[in-house]
Amino acid sequence: MKSIFIDCNDQLAPVWAKVIRPDDPQIAVNRTDRVGAELPRVIDGYDIALDDHSYMPTEPVAQCKTLKHIVFLGTGAASYMNIAELKERGITVHTIKGYGDTAVAEHTIALMFAAARDVARMDREVRGGAWTPQEGVQLFGKTLGVIGLGGIGREVARMAKGLGMEVIAYNRTPQADAGVKLVDLDTLLAASDVVSLNLVLNDETRGFLDAARIARMKPGAILINTARGALVDESTLLSALKSGHIRHAGLDVFHSEPLKADHPLAQMPNVTLTAHAAFRTQEASMTLLRRAIDIVKRINAGQ
Repeated sequence: MKSIFIDCNDQLAPVWAKVIRPDDPQIAVNRTDRVGAELPRVIDGYDIALDDHSYMPTEPVAQCKTLKHIVFLGTGAASYMNIAELKERGITVHTIKGYGDTAVAEHTIALMFAAARDVARMDREVRGGAWTPQEGVQLFGKTLGVIGLGGIGREVARMAKGLGMEVIAYNRTPQADAGVKLVDLDTLLAASDVVSLNLVLNDETRGFLDAARIARMKPGAILINTARGALVDESTLLSALKSGHIRHAGLDVFHSEPLKADHPLAQMPNVTLTAHAAFRTQEASMTLLRRAIDIVKRINAGQ
């Protein structure tokens, strides 16, 4: 079966060169960042497409009659394509879990510190010639509420406990070996000085942090989202940031990516932004790409 990596950007290309092996199936490499309107042309004639973070709308994908498999490099394929519609057209979407739990958790903790101490704001001000020390929040002894106790959420909880934080968690399904105190969602929102979103995005979780739930958050809390932008009602988030109900947000993910420079979130001083990079460490990327190649091997072997 013919395979192509549709968006092997400059960052991933050297990692790809490290993990590909002589006995691996032949996989064509398209050196671009995000494919966009050229998608039908790029994947035409291929049976398998490896997708880093290019949007794959159903209509242009359906134009490629040979395509049978999409290997999405991560877990959040639902943010970039309609999996159910593709399945109806005979295209199977494969995702990859657990490759970067520690990397994402470390980035979550980094955003938490940056938000608590206004690191990005002071960096901008100092570079601009202003010297305005900002009063931060000491995290030791504060309560972190982790929403979603998958691999990433568990790693966030483990790290936060090591920092001396009180950790509570909410999970949509029962967890017998959570390792932290489990509470209902309303209790978590009301008690947490910092809330970390670590949910998968699906039909049940889209808009999970809506206006009612944001209103229940502890006044002055910090919100960290390294999961998916669509988990949060964006207009309510903006209002809560403007009013100070949410003191600061550390965001790695957004409803539409890349985030435009004129987006309201990019104009707010109490928001720290990163470019959907939480999973981007060389260690995690090597694991991710190797697992993607192994999926292609299994497909070719008819498994």
